[in-house]
Amino acid sequence: MYYDERVKAMRVLIRISALILVVPATYFFIYWLPCSLLPLGEHRWIANVLSLACAVMAGRFIWAKTVSISGDAISTTLLGAILFGCIGFAGGFLGPMIFTPGANQGPLLGIFITGPAGFVLGGIVGFIYWKSQAPHKAI
Repeated sequence: MYYDERVKAMRVLIRISALILVVPATYFFIYWLPCSLLPLGEHRWIANVLSLACAVMAGRFIWAKTVSISGDAISTTLLGAILFGCIGFAGGFLGPMIFTPGANQGPLLGIFITGPAGFVLGGIVGFIYWKSQAPHKAI
């Protein structure tokens, strides 16, 4: 009985950790990449609302899909892509700010290179994870 409670507590901790990583990374990625290209002028609140909506949707998806990892190919691939993409984005965006604060183009590493590369790599890893599970029906 004690072991089951510890496993449940660990799963909840993993889910909360994923949310803490995914929600802010999604918000900043959406705010700085597509919303910075829009000519909003005085209406910057639109970028905030759009970024927040995307972050909430990504958080809800991660929370729902991490209850049980087993699922169909698309959701498992998307889960891996979102998690790895957020890790890559956070590392590439925050890393240069911490290690070389004087570099004015440091965060662009996370926006243009490590974030998208992590998303693609995570999708591949998620699909391989799904494929390595019990036999599935053909897609």
